[in-house]
Parts: sequence; C-alpha cells; structure tokens
Amino acid sequence: MKRESRLKDAEVRLIAELMKNSRRSDRELARVIGVAQPTVSRMIKKLEQTGIIKEYTIIPDFHKLGYEIMGITSIKVADSVSFQNFEKVRKATTELEKNNPHASLMAVNGVGIRKDRVFISFYKDYSAYAEAMKLTKQIPLVNVDTLDSFLVSLSDETNYRILSMSAIAQHLLSESREKVRQSK
Repeated sequence: MKRESRLKDAEVRLIAELMKNSRRSDRELARVIGVAQPTVSRMIKKLEQTGIIKEYTIIPDFHKLGYEIMGITSIKVADSVSFQNFEKVRKATTELEKNNPHASLMAVNGVGIRKDRVFISFYKDYSAYAEAMKLTKQIPLVNVDTLDSFLVSLSDETNYRILSMSAIAQHLLSESREKVRQSK
C-alpha cells in the first residue's frame, strides 16, 4: 500500500482508532495513541485536507432499518467503451439513480470474473432487488447477459461480518506494528 507508507506510525494508529469509533474526543484519541491532544487535532486536520479522511459516518444495522437483502452485483459494459461512451453510461446511471433512489453502498470499476463493474446495494425485499436489476438493464452499453448477483439475507444470524471498519483498523495496526518492528 503506497499511500500507507507515506503516513507516520501515529497517523496510521489515529486512523485505525477513528475507524473503530470516530465519536471519541481528540483528548481520548491522544491518550490511546500516545501523543498530545494538539498533535491529534493537527493530524486530523491534515488527514482531512489531504483527503485521507473522506468522511465521518456511522454503520447502522441495515436489517433493523428495514433492509432484507444486500446484493453484490457485477456486470460487463460493452467491449471497447470510449471515454465519451463511458460518460454516456455515467450520465444515464446518474439520471436513473436520481429518478429511482436506492441504497447503494458503492459502485466501482474493476477487473475480474469477466466483469468490469461491481455495485453493492441494500434492498427492502426481493421485489425491490428485482426492480433495481430491471433498471440496471436499461443503462446504455450494459451487457445484460453478464449481470450476476450474490444476494445476502441480512436476517441470517449466521453471517460472520456484514460491514465493519474494525477489522480493517486492526489490520492497519498490525501492518504498522510490523513496519516498526522491521525498522528496528
């Protein structure tokens, strides 16, 4: 991770602590990571200005909010999409979302499983999921035959971890400790 290597150890620890609970005061964060409170305040401001901290948020229990399904959907956009066509897809998608709001966690480009787009969304029920897929198929240049979804029941109590920043925070801390250990 190139971005992490530019961060100081205290900054990585601060980010990890904020990922676990961003409601803590600068004073409490300073105590936990072992620096002065003004240092924490300066680090937070710097991390916000550089865009490393993008936003502060909560992670609710989506099932308790009324969502029954989380869908991870992958698609392939038509081969050889020019920048102009990509902008056409983006504009059509934005317009579709404006007229049909839905609970989308992320929508990203990528590579793998013969697909190049993935989105993760929450749905009130299967009918809402089916409607969203119908709308997705209307997006220009989407290869409808490549649309695949993996659906997760949010009421399934055997799910291991639906969404959490804590595991990533723990990984950041272990990577940081390993880096410090190797530098000695």
